[in-house]
Amino acid sequence: MKRRSTKLVPEMGAICLVNLVFMFIVPLAVASKENGKSSLSTYIVHLKKPKGVFAQAVDLDGWYRSFLPVTIPGQRTRMVFSYRNVVTGFAAKLTAEEAEAMKRKEGIKSVWPEKVYSLHTTHSPDFMGLQQSLGFWNQSNYGRGVIIGVLDTGITPGHPSFSDEGMPPQPAKWKGKCEFEGGCNNKLIGARSFVEGEVGPPADEEGHGTHTASTAGGNFVKGANVFGNANGTASGMAPLAHLAMYKVCGAGCSESAILAAMDAAVEDGVDVLSLSLGGGSIPFYMDSIALGAFTAIQKGVFVSCSAGNEGPSYGTLSNEAPWILTVGASTIDRSIAAVPKLGNGLTFDGESLYQPNDFPSTLLPLVYSGANGKAASAFCAPGSLKDVDVKGKVVLCERGGDIGRIDKGQEVKDNGGAAMILMNDKLNGFSTIADPHVLPATHVGYETGLSIQKYINSTMNATATIIFKGTVLGKQTAPEVTSFSSRGPSLQSFGILKPDIIGPGVSILAAWPVSVENKTNTNSTFNMISGTSMSCPHLSGIAALLKSSHPDWSPAAIKSAIMTTASLVNLGGNPIVDETNTTADIFATGAGHVNPSKANDPGLIYDIQPDDYIPYLCGLNYTDEEVGTIVQQTVNCSSESIIAEAELNYPSFSILLAESGGSQTYTRTVMNVGPASSSYTYEVFVPTGVDVSVKPEEIVFTDVNQKQTYSVTFSRQKNISLPFSQGLLKWVSAQHDVNTPIVAIFE
Repeated sequence: MKRRSTKLVPEMGAICLVNLVFMFIVPLAVASKENGKSSLSTYIVHLKKPKGVFAQAVDLDGWYRSFLPVTIPGQRTRMVFSYRNVVTGFAAKLTAEEAEAMKRKEGIKSVWPEKVYSLHTTHSPDFMGLQQSLGFWNQSNYGRGVIIGVLDTGITPGHPSFSDEGMPPQPAKWKGKCEFEGGCNNKLIGARSFVEGEVGPPADEEGHGTHTASTAGGNFVKGANVFGNANGTASGMAPLAHLAMYKVCGAGCSESAILAAMDAAVEDGVDVLSLSLGGGSIPFYMDSIALGAFTAIQKGVFVSCSAGNEGPSYGTLSNEAPWILTVGASTIDRSIAAVPKLGNGLTFDGESLYQPNDFPSTLLPLVYSGANGKAASAFCAPGSLKDVDVKGKVVLCERGGDIGRIDKGQEVKDNGGAAMILMNDKLNGFSTIADPHVLPATHVGYETGLSIQKYINSTMNATATIIFKGTVLGKQTAPEVTSFSSRGPSLQSFGILKPDIIGPGVSILAAWPVSVENKTNTNSTFNMISGTSMSCPHLSGIAALLKSSHPDWSPAAIKSAIMTTASLVNLGGNPIVDETNTTADIFATGAGHVNPSKANDPGLIYDIQPDDYIPYLCGLNYTDEEVGTIVQQTVNCSSESIIAEAELNYPSFSILLAESGGSQTYTRTVMNVGPASSSYTYEVFVPTGVDVSVKPEEIVFTDVNQKQTYSVTFSRQKNISLPFSQGLLKWVSAQHDVNTPIVAIFE
C-alpha cells in the first residue's frame, strides 16, 4: 500500500494541499569525527517484543545488553536507559557506525539518534467556575487520591503550593521514589531526575516545572501575587491531588529521558501524565511521547500534552496522536493593565506585570525607535539604540527580530529611556502578554501600534505616558485564542481534529522557585508566564478531577467528556476570537474552551479501547512492524478490519472531501452516562459546501452505560473553492447538549 503524502500548509491566507515532507526534530547529537573515528551519541533502540515475560528487570536488562557492542574494561557503560513498560528497548551510547551495524541484528526493529524536545513555555480556577466548597470541586473531592505525574524541569519542594496541609496519605498503590534528601510529603509524593549527567535531586533551576506542577495540582495558598499583582488565593486545578515530578529537561528535553520517565511513571502508579513539551510533527511510530503515551493509556493513565507555541500558522502542532489530549492556549478574563496615553488624549489597552507606583502621570517625549530606518533599532535589538536619542523618553519598539520582549526594554533602559511601548507585529495581532519588564512598559496590539506610529508622524512634539491600573477582571472577550498557540490540522492524521481543546495559557500565575527576583529587585514566590505549557497542566488537573469523580472512566471517556462539553462562546456570549479579533476557526480552538463543571456531567461519551486504535493505525498505511512498535504487540494489518482515519470513534469529525469523490459515511458509538431513561435528537450546523445527513433522527437509552450507534453521511457540493469549512453536530436531550465538532477539508 502506498503511504499517503499530503499536507496542509498556509498560503496567502488559505490552506492548500501539497506533498508532505515529514518534519523531524533535530537530533540531540550528530556523531562527529574525532581522529577519524565517530564519537558517541545517544540512540533509541526498539526491539521486537520477545515471547514470554522476563521474571525480573535484571533479566530484561541482560537481554538488552546483549545487543550492545563489547566495551573495553574501564570504559563507561554504554547503556543510558533500560525501558520496561512503555516500549521494548533501550537508550545507549553508540557511534554512527555501531548504530548502523545494530540495525542489521536479529530482533532489532529500529535505531535512531535521540531527538531534543522543547518546553512549551490564581484566577484561572475562578475563571473556569471552580470555587471552594461548591460545585465540581466539591463533587470531585478536589482530586483527592489521584496522582498526577509531571514531566518537566524539576520542582521546588519547599514551596507553599506543595504543602501537604489537608492532604490524604499517599495511595497504597504508589511505588515511586523521592530523591530529595529531606524526603517528600503527602502532596509531593515522588521526585526523580532522568537528566543525563546531573547529580542530585530534581531541583528546579528554571521555574517551569514548579509552575506547571502547581498549576495542575498545587495546594491552596492565600495571599499569592506576582510583585503585588493578581492578589488572591492560588491553587492548582486539583488541589488535593498528589504530585510526582519526573525531571527530564536540562539543556533541552532529551527523548531518552522522556521515555525513561514515562516508563517509570507508569510503573510508579500515576493516574494522569502531564507533558508541557514537544517537538513538532512526526510519525507516531517515531514519536517517543506518542509511544509512551499509548502504553500509558493501555494502563488507564490519562495523558495531556501541550499543542506547541508555533502559531498562528496552520499545521504547526506537536503531540498529535489521538490517544493524547492536545491542548492549545487561550486567555483568561484578567489583565494587568498598563494603559498608554498619548498627547492627543487617546488611550489604548496594554499590559505589563511590572506596575511602578511612582511613574509620572505627566506626558513625556515619545519617539519611535526605528525612525532612523534601521531594522535593528526598530526591534530595539541589543546595542541598536546607542546612537538614538531616547534619554528620558517613552520609546515605541516593535516586537520581533528574534529578540526577547524583556530584552527590548533592557536596551531602552540601558540607553536612558524612561519607558517602553512594545507593539506587536501583524502576525501576533491583538495578543498581548503581561511580562515582568525591567522598566515602566506596556505591551500593545498591532493595530494600536500603528495608531501610535501615526500619531508620532503627525506631530513634531509627540508625547505619552503610561497609566498603570493593576489587576483588572471581567474582560468579556475572554477566552481568546492567543497568537502563539499552535494550529491544526494534524499533519500526521487529517482524519483526527487537533488540537482537541483550549485552556488558560496566557499570563498564568503559579508557583515559582523562592529565589526568583525580577530586575526591579522585588522578590516573589509566584510568577506569571505564558505558553501552551501553562494550558496543558490546567487540563491535566481537570482530568484528575474527572478521574476522582468517575474512577471507572477510561482515558478516552475523560477526553470525550472534556471535548463534548467545551464552550464555543466567550463571557460576552459571542464566538471565541483569535489574535486577529475575528472568530477563531476550528484549527485554533479544537472542540472549544474547557468547561470543567459541564465535563463532569456530559450525558454521552465516545469511548475508545486501546485495541480500537489498531485498525486506525493500519488505515494510516503504517507497516505491521510500525503499528506493532506503537501498540507493543504483534500486528497483522491484512487480518484487521482496517478503518479510515475519520472512522475512529473520536468525539469530532475531520473529513477530507475530494472534488470528484462521492459521499462518505461514518459511524459513531455513544455511551449513556446520564439518566438511565434518556432520548436525544440532533441539531446540525452544516459546514459550508457540504451536505450532511444523520441517521437515526433520535437515539434512545433505557439504562446507564447503554451504547447506541449513529451514522453521518457527508457529501461535497459543487464549485467549492474554500480550503475548509466547519460545523457542529449537537445531540440534545432534556438535560444535556453533546457537541461534536465537524471540519470538512476540501482536496
